[in-house]
Amino acid sequence: MAVGLKALPVLHPVAGIRLGTAAAGIRKQDRRDLVVIECAPGTLAAATFTQNRFCAAPVTVAREHLARTAPRALLINTGFANAGTGEPGVEDARACCAALARQLNCRSEEILPFSTGVIGERLPRERIVAGLPSCLARLNANGWAEGAHGIMTTDTLPKGSSRQIRIGSSTITVTGIAKGAGMIRPDMATMLAFVATDAVVAPAVLQACVTAAVNRSFNRITIDGDTSTNDACVLLATGTAGNPVIDRVEGEAYALLLGTVMEVFMELAQAIVRDAEGATKFITIDVSGGQSESDCLAVAYTIAHSPLVKTAFFASDPNWGRILAAIGRAPIEHLDVATVAIHLNELCVVRNGALDAEYTEAKGLAVMRRPEIRIGVELGTGAASACVWTSDLSHDYVRINAEYRT
Repeated sequence: MAVGLKALPVLHPVAGIRLGTAAAGIRKQDRRDLVVIECAPGTLAAATFTQNRFCAAPVTVAREHLARTAPRALLINTGFANAGTGEPGVEDARACCAALARQLNCRSEEILPFSTGVIGERLPRERIVAGLPSCLARLNANGWAEGAHGIMTTDTLPKGSSRQIRIGSSTITVTGIAKGAGMIRPDMATMLAFVATDAVVAPAVLQACVTAAVNRSFNRITIDGDTSTNDACVLLATGTAGNPVIDRVEGEAYALLLGTVMEVFMELAQAIVRDAEGATKFITIDVSGGQSESDCLAVAYTIAHSPLVKTAFFASDPNWGRILAAIGRAPIEHLDVATVAIHLNELCVVRNGALDAEYTEAKGLAVMRRPEIRIGVELGTGAASACVWTSDLSHDYVRINAEYRT
């Protein structure tokens, strides 16, 4: 059950971008599992990729292609991750790129491949190649919603976000889709996300924009602490909006673009947590008063990755001692337990390192029964802060992952 995740919003088309999907029978019949995102000539791309050293073959190929040239299309398949497949997997990814390139009359290097699904099994190349004509026949500037469905695996709902702003006299659109529900842990982005804008922006600025936005959004979510082999976040810029080129990472125009991209990334990232496998709670962890942002993040992630904390939230059990213990073992150098405070939403649970005098179990239980809960931690040793989003750990999470390959 997705926690507070609503139906897709209006996804504004981005001039120069078209999406097409197909049910290619890659792993399951009668479901959309192949997506092509076509880019107009001259479209720029910036990306971040997984830091998992067993990165999937499509990540290897996409990095190589992106370093050589601008993309004409992105090719995404679900069902099989094409990870842990060695050199044959790289050959499969390249062959699929070549097949799409022939149909688009472009070079293989202009195709960026992405895969998601089961690790360790070869791609069914013939099914992917056979599905390409259907994808191309369905290419549509309004295909974002179809694309959001086409990249889903264990997701229960499609995820999309869209914004429009004015930069000077030009209307700028930023629209994106993402997938992810399990194997989610920040180390770049732990999912697949494809976002496009029609802004005119310099390549270096586009990369700075995607990196900054990822660090405040996709790199602040965790479901189960597992970094995927296939993570990728791509930001495309078609340059069709007609605004003066944004060629530096300062000034009003860049701030407006970055802020809008950040909003889209943030909405997509939080949608992933809301749709976490088996989730019944959406949990915000705010840590403040730290000596550094890295300290605050270390505390937040120690709480977020604790199976004891996560199962307590699933049970609506106000077992605040589990949160306290997680803070105490966080890998930070300086921690004064006598200054620590913990809140659950507006309820103060711990003050000055001990149970607050006005706290009662009944008050704690009332908060824990809510579907959305904020854990507020005040360290009392500095001025830094950080925020992370996570979910609870339920019976269904275990079931979904136990049955994933069956």
